[in-house]
Amino acid sequence: MIRYWFVFTIIFTSFAICLSTNAVEVKDLYVAKVAVESQGSNDRNRALKQTLRAVLIKVGGHQSVLNHQAIKAQLNRYNNFVTHYRYERRAEQQYLLASFDEAKINQLFVDANLPIWGSLRPQVVLWLVDEQGLIRQVVSENSNSSLVETVAEFSSLRGLPIAMPLWDITDTNVISASDIWGRFSQPIYHASKRYQAEAIIVVRLSDNSLLTEEQLITNAAGCELLCQSAVALDWGYLSADNVDLPPQFSKRYQGFNRSELLSQALSDITDDIYQRYALSTEENNHFEIDVANIDSLARYVQVSQFLQELSSVQAVRLTQAEGQVRRFSLTLLGSKQAFLASLKLNKVLNQRIDILNPILDEKVPVFYWERL
Repeated sequence: MIRYWFVFTIIFTSFAICLSTNAVEVKDLYVAKVAVESQGSNDRNRALKQTLRAVLIKVGGHQSVLNHQAIKAQLNRYNNFVTHYRYERRAEQQYLLASFDEAKINQLFVDANLPIWGSLRPQVVLWLVDEQGLIRQVVSENSNSSLVETVAEFSSLRGLPIAMPLWDITDTNVISASDIWGRFSQPIYHASKRYQAEAIIVVRLSDNSLLTEEQLITNAAGCELLCQSAVALDWGYLSADNVDLPPQFSKRYQGFNRSELLSQALSDITDDIYQRYALSTEENNHFEIDVANIDSLARYVQVSQFLQELSSVQAVRLTQAEGQVRRFSLTLLGSKQAFLASLKLNKVLNQRIDILNPILDEKVPVFYWERL
């Protein structure tokens, strides 16, 4: 009943309250597009199945969701999930764009006890250096490189917001290509601040210094008819919050196609980030928090609505009030870590110590509403 009272109060007393966030809300999670040869029934059915697979991966955040028996059983039943589709053409290529029922897709994940990655996702800044021979080039969002399109296509496919640097005078005054290649935390951390990223990724792509001596000799000898020059890639994950935290480094990827290597690395990076923010549907956890600066009905409504709209929260209940402190009992869809991660993304309900404000229970974390 309290939940419905919240909605009533919001509609009639706080209709104009804006709850924008600093995180990135990913649009079109339940929409996908694939290339088709024709508008015939066989090509259409094949494309609808492919778009359903793409949506399931985007919503689930991980390609392994397609291997779950409950998911596999539904892949050929795409007509149960599709709401509408249309065709569009870009240049000489025709595409089928399909939209799927959000509630049915989510219920499929719940029934399968699979994690759901909500629409509020961390912003990633990608520092990419492409080494060709003795030349190292920082790939920016305006670079004339096919790698920019590779990043954009991957971002759309997996629903991960990826920003590439502008590499303008502001960037080059703070950081150099050598800093990025050397993966020096300090300049990378400070240069990334302007992009308001939750995660910092450094990718090095090379046909030279990352290769083995044998690969270098093969490349230097030139290729015969079917031979391709070898390339290698590695990546590092840096904290966007604490420059003193040690970076996480990847294995080295090797292959012959730059775009394919980059897509493979981005997939592994997405899986890593997904583990931090995905919501488990297997368990409902109860968690209490105090919000210590609720000094009006309007602020109470703001906080209540904010908590209810978090994808990591299933239910909200007010259980205690003392002065300006309100205690909320939350039923979480997943772990406390996922909930705290969603707070970190939003940056409007922050945990800090204030000796001038009362604390009802030391075991209950105290948060402060930071939005006016």
